[in-house]
Amino acid sequence: MVNVAVDAMGGDHAPAAIVEGAVAAINSSKSIKIFLVGKEEQIKQELTKYSFESSQIEVIPATEIIEMAESPVMAIRKKKDSSIVRALHLVKEGVCDAFVSAGSSGAILVGGQLVVGRIKGVERPPLAPLIPTKEGVSLLIDCGANVDARPSHLVQFAKIGSVYMESIMGISNPKVAIVNIGAEEEKGNALVKETFPLLKNTPEINFIGSIEARDIPKGLADVIVCEAFVGNVILKLYEGVGATLIDTVKKGMMTSFRSKLGALLVKPALKKCLKAFDLEEYGGAPLLGLKGLVVKTHGSSKATEIKNTILQCQVFKEQNINEKIKKVVAKNEEE
Repeated sequence: MVNVAVDAMGGDHAPAAIVEGAVAAINSSKSIKIFLVGKEEQIKQELTKYSFESSQIEVIPATEIIEMAESPVMAIRKKKDSSIVRALHLVKEGVCDAFVSAGSSGAILVGGQLVVGRIKGVERPPLAPLIPTKEGVSLLIDCGANVDARPSHLVQFAKIGSVYMESIMGISNPKVAIVNIGAEEEKGNALVKETFPLLKNTPEINFIGSIEARDIPKGLADVIVCEAFVGNVILKLYEGVGATLIDTVKKGMMTSFRSKLGALLVKPALKKCLKAFDLEEYGGAPLLGLKGLVVKTHGSSKATEIKNTILQCQVFKEQNINEKIKKVVAKNEEE
């Protein structure tokens, strides 16, 4: 069994969407047990709405909630009985293999490092979501954890991202690119200019050079390396354009009798196409490089994303990603 601690109180739609997603996950897989952490009565009330195997869900009481506006460091230190801290301790103590939350990003990032801890040799754990592209998916690393990254951090992101894409997505020798404002090597800000030659001279990765933002959706690279400010802007723009495009297409199909008739004919293909660019289908963003798996989902996550994020944890554990990251980092330290 893969044991997953889930923050039942985090996110805009908690605890209803969290519980619904958790139930959907265990109904999809008999190899997962979920520990729902949070206000016991509220969680149990939500659980009465569904049918599921009771042995696959356990409720862990937590009386406090870390709010979005709170100082992450202070909240982690003071709110010991919060759903986030209690759930993280389940991972630290080895009770659970993974932690999932749609709550405060700052608290999850701080708590992941303070409570669960970093793998020895990992300089800065990056947040790394999968984003849809024309060719399938790419890994965006980092999208929110390290705003003031150094060149050595970005090189390590590239190595960790390559391990992830090979193991989780089955992509052999994944193509790595650094986000830039042009394809030429001499372009970019100070960080990119300093990092580019380091990536170019890293034999463990398949570095293909710079990638401009407009080329990311084309799937030209499998691992897209950047510091967190740039990565977060890319991710948020992706979300906004994707949601707007889906909404615009749906409205356009309903403008006239002819368009409605056409919509009926193309509905199956269109639904499949739009689904491929819905970020909810790809789960959350793992904080890679910790001793246990910590995954952050969108604050607006609904049941589908929660379900997919939990199932993502199962694959992560089965592929033994942490051990592979340890080997990569240990090899670099030896060198």
